[in-house]
Amino acid sequence: MVTAAPPVLKINEFVALLSEQGWRVSLIATPSAASWIDLDALATETGCMTRVTARPPGQQDSLPTADMVIAAPLTFNSLNKWAAGISDSVALGVLNELLGAEIPIIAAPCVKALLRKHPAYVDSVERLTQCGVIMLDPDAVTTRAEDGLAAFDWAQILSAVTVSTSD
Repeated sequence: MVTAAPPVLKINEFVALLSEQGWRVSLIATPSAASWIDLDALATETGCMTRVTARPPGQQDSLPTADMVIAAPLTFNSLNKWAAGISDSVALGVLNELLGAEIPIIAAPCVKALLRKHPAYVDSVERLTQCGVIMLDPDAVTTRAEDGLAAFDWAQILSAVTVSTSD
């Protein structure tokens, strides 16, 4: 699941890393994130369309059953909505639903240091962690690209995937 934070601009790099490790990747994007990424290129890389909008009633779900969920990058807004149970996008609806699925869920917030001091962020991280979400430290996974935008160290996130599935 991807949201509209700068690291999403390089989500194809993470898709490639996951694929190299044998994962079958399916993406769900918030509408804003979808406007930032090349949906056709990602469909070619993953073999399935990135889900952005709800499928019509009666239409078969094209997404496979999830073995794991990775929410990366996860914005301040989406993280807080998720913790509050708000499902105003397909991406958040799926996150809310799968919170009870007893599969590993890794979240990699891309949130500015000042916003991480906001009480809503602190409460949301605590609530989701109590629900079993593996919450990665933004300082540990975020770098700065040459253009100054936040970027993710996708290898660090892949390490969390490896650890969470080695049990």
